[in-house]
Amino acid sequence: MNPTDLPQLQHLDFLPYLDETGHLPIDLQGKIGVYAIFDREKNLQFINYSRDIFLSLKQHLVRQPDCCYWIKAQTIERPNRTLLESIREAWLQENHNALVEQNLESSLWTDPIDAKPTMTPEEIATYEASDGIEQTKLLKNVARRVEAQIKQQLELRGVQEEIRFNPKLKEKGLLDLK
Repeated sequence: MNPTDLPQLQHLDFLPYLDETGHLPIDLQGKIGVYAIFDREKNLQFINYSRDIFLSLKQHLVRQPDCCYWIKAQTIERPNRTLLESIREAWLQENHNALVEQNLESSLWTDPIDAKPTMTPEEIATYEASDGIEQTKLLKNVARRVEAQIKQQLELRGVQEEIRFNPKLKEKGLLDLK
Protein backbone atom coordinates (compact mmCIF):
# COMPACT_ATOMS: atom_id res chain seq x y z
CA MET A 1 0.00 0.00 0.00
CA ASN A 2 1.59 3.29 -0.99
CA PRO A 3 1.07 6.47 1.08
CA THR A 4 -1.66 7.82 -1.19
CA ASP A 5 -3.69 4.64 -0.58
CA LEU A 6 -3.60 4.96 3.20
CA PRO A 7 -7.02 5.63 4.77
CA GLN A 8 -7.51 9.19 5.97
CA LEU A 9 -8.82 9.60 9.48
CA GLN A 10 -11.17 12.41 8.44
CA HIS A 11 -13.02 10.04 6.07
CA LEU A 12 -13.74 7.36 8.67
CA ASP A 13 -17.00 7.32 10.60
CA PHE A 14 -17.18 8.08 14.30
CA LEU A 15 -18.19 5.09 16.39
CA PRO A 16 -19.42 5.44 19.95
CA TYR A 17 -16.84 4.17 22.44
CA LEU A 18 -19.65 2.47 24.31
CA ASP A 19 -22.88 1.23 22.78
CA GLU A 20 -26.33 1.82 24.30
CA THR A 21 -25.83 -1.25 26.52
CA GLY A 22 -22.51 -0.01 27.94
CA HIS A 23 -20.24 -2.30 25.92
CA LEU A 24 -17.25 -1.61 23.71
CA PRO A 25 -17.65 -2.23 19.94
CA ILE A 26 -17.69 -6.03 19.74
CA ASP A 27 -16.86 -5.79 16.01
CA LEU A 28 -13.33 -4.74 16.99
CA GLN A 29 -12.67 -7.75 19.24
CA GLY A 30 -9.58 -9.58 18.00
CA LYS A 31 -9.13 -7.10 15.14
CA ILE A 32 -5.73 -5.76 14.15
CA GLY A 33 -5.56 -2.11 13.18
CA VAL A 34 -5.07 1.55 13.89
CA TYR A 35 -7.50 3.53 16.02
CA ALA A 36 -8.08 7.08 17.14
CA ILE A 37 -9.79 8.07 20.39
CA PHE A 38 -11.87 11.23 20.75
CA ASP A 39 -13.38 13.00 23.75
CA ARG A 40 -17.04 13.90 24.25
CA GLU A 41 -16.76 16.88 21.84
CA LYS A 42 -15.02 14.70 19.23
CA ASN A 43 -11.63 16.29 19.81
CA LEU A 44 -8.82 13.90 18.93
CA GLN A 45 -7.06 12.59 22.04
CA PHE A 46 -4.93 9.60 21.07
CA ILE A 47 -3.82 7.52 18.07
CA ASN A 48 -2.28 4.07 18.24
CA TYR A 49 -2.34 0.61 16.69
CA SER A 50 -2.97 -2.78 18.20
CA ARG A 51 -3.15 -6.51 17.55
CA ASP A 52 -6.52 -6.44 19.38
CA ILE A 53 -8.20 -3.05 19.16
CA PHE A 54 -10.99 -4.14 21.54
CA LEU A 55 -8.56 -4.97 24.38
CA SER A 56 -6.60 -1.77 23.79
CA LEU A 57 -9.80 0.31 23.93
CA LYS A 58 -10.72 -1.39 27.20
CA GLN A 59 -7.31 -0.51 28.69
CA HIS A 60 -7.61 3.11 27.55
CA LEU A 61 -11.13 3.41 28.97
CA VAL A 62 -9.85 2.33 32.37
CA ARG A 63 -6.85 4.66 32.21
CA GLN A 64 -8.53 7.73 30.65
CA PRO A 65 -12.32 7.42 31.06
CA ASP A 66 -12.95 11.14 30.56
CA CYS A 67 -11.22 11.12 27.17
CA CYS A 68 -12.90 8.05 25.66
CA TYR A 69 -16.24 8.83 24.00
CA TRP A 70 -15.71 8.27 20.27
CA ILE A 71 -13.40 6.18 18.13
CA LYS A 72 -12.41 5.75 14.53
CA ALA A 73 -10.65 2.59 13.45
CA GLN A 74 -9.06 1.04 10.39
CA THR A 75 -8.59 -2.71 10.58
CA ILE A 76 -6.28 -4.92 8.54
CA GLU A 77 -6.42 -8.67 7.99
CA ARG A 78 -2.86 -9.73 8.88
CA PRO A 79 -0.31 -8.22 11.25
CA ASN A 80 1.93 -5.81 9.36
CA ARG A 81 3.83 -3.46 11.65
CA THR A 82 5.11 -1.34 8.76
CA LEU A 83 1.58 -0.76 7.46
CA LEU A 84 0.20 -0.05 10.94
CA GLU A 85 2.97 2.45 11.66
CA SER A 86 2.45 4.09 8.25
CA ILE A 87 -1.28 4.57 8.87
CA ARG A 88 -0.63 5.89 12.37
CA GLU A 89 2.00 8.33 11.08
CA ALA A 90 -0.30 9.50 8.27
CA TRP A 91 -3.11 10.15 10.78
CA LEU A 92 -0.73 12.08 13.02
CA GLN A 93 0.39 14.24 10.11
CA GLU A 94 -3.21 14.74 9.03
CA ASN A 95 -4.16 15.88 12.53
CA HIS A 96 -1.00 17.58 13.67
CA ASN A 97 -1.66 19.42 16.90
CA ALA A 98 0.05 19.85 20.24
CA LEU A 99 -2.60 18.01 22.26
CA VAL A 100 -2.23 14.83 20.23
CA GLU A 101 1.57 14.99 20.45
CA GLN A 102 1.38 15.58 24.19
CA ASN A 103 -1.04 12.69 24.72
CA LEU A 104 0.95 10.32 22.52
CA GLU A 105 3.95 10.84 24.74
CA SER A 106 1.84 10.40 27.83
CA SER A 107 2.26 7.17 29.75
CA LEU A 108 -1.26 7.79 31.07
CA TRP A 109 -2.61 6.02 27.96
CA THR A 110 -0.23 3.08 27.86
CA ASP A 111 1.36 2.30 31.23
CA PRO A 112 -0.25 0.63 34.23
CA ILE A 113 -1.98 3.05 36.59
CA ASP A 114 0.31 3.98 39.48
CA ALA A 115 -1.73 4.23 42.68
CA LYS A 116 1.22 5.37 44.80
CA PRO A 117 0.77 9.12 44.10
CA THR A 118 -2.66 8.88 45.78
CA MET A 119 -1.17 7.78 49.10
CA THR A 120 -2.10 9.98 52.05
CA PRO A 121 0.65 11.49 54.23
CA GLU A 122 -0.23 8.90 56.88
CA GLU A 123 0.12 6.06 54.37
CA ILE A 124 3.46 7.41 53.19
CA ALA A 125 4.72 7.60 56.78
CA THR A 126 3.51 4.06 57.49
CA TYR A 127 5.07 2.80 54.26
CA GLU A 128 8.44 4.37 55.05
CA ALA A 129 8.41 2.95 58.59
CA SER A 130 7.40 -0.57 57.50
CA ASP A 131 9.18 -3.66 56.27
CA GLY A 132 8.65 -5.36 52.90
CA ILE A 133 5.56 -7.40 53.81
CA GLU A 134 3.77 -4.46 55.42
CA GLN A 135 4.73 -2.22 52.52
CA THR A 136 3.24 -4.74 50.08
CA LYS A 137 -0.01 -4.90 52.07
CA LEU A 138 -0.22 -1.11 52.17
CA LEU A 139 0.40 -0.77 48.42
CA LYS A 140 -2.23 -3.41 47.71
CA ASN A 141 -4.77 -1.50 49.83
CA VAL A 142 -3.95 1.78 48.08
CA ALA A 143 -4.33 0.06 44.70
CA ARG A 144 -7.67 -1.41 45.79
CA ARG A 145 -8.88 2.06 46.78
CA VAL A 146 -7.92 3.49 43.38
CA GLU A 147 -9.49 0.45 41.68
CA ALA A 148 -12.78 1.14 43.51
CA GLN A 149 -12.67 4.78 42.37
CA ILE A 150 -12.05 3.75 38.75
CA LYS A 151 -14.85 1.19 38.82
CA GLN A 152 -17.23 3.75 40.32
CA GLN A 153 -16.34 6.25 37.58
CA LEU A 154 -16.89 3.59 34.91
CA GLU A 155 -20.20 2.61 36.49
CA LEU A 156 -21.32 6.23 36.28
CA ARG A 157 -20.46 6.10 32.55
CA GLY A 158 -22.67 3.03 32.23
CA VAL A 159 -19.81 0.66 31.41
CA GLN A 160 -20.97 -2.96 31.49
CA GLU A 161 -17.69 -4.59 30.43
CA GLU A 162 -16.02 -6.88 32.94
CA ILE A 163 -13.08 -5.03 34.47
CA ARG A 164 -10.52 -7.26 36.20
CA PHE A 165 -7.17 -5.98 37.34
CA ASN A 166 -4.02 -8.08 37.63
CA PRO A 167 -3.75 -8.95 41.37
CA LYS A 168 0.05 -9.37 41.26
CA LEU A 169 0.55 -5.77 40.13
CA LYS A 170 -1.56 -4.46 43.02
CA GLU A 171 1.22 -5.60 45.35
CA LYS A 172 3.40 -2.98 43.65
CA GLY A 173 0.71 -0.30 43.80
CA LEU A 174 -0.05 -0.69 40.09
CA LEU A 175 -3.28 -1.36 38.23
CA ASP A 176 -3.47 -2.96 34.82
CA LEU A 177 -6.19 -5.10 33.30
CA LYS A 178 -5.73 -8.83 33.43
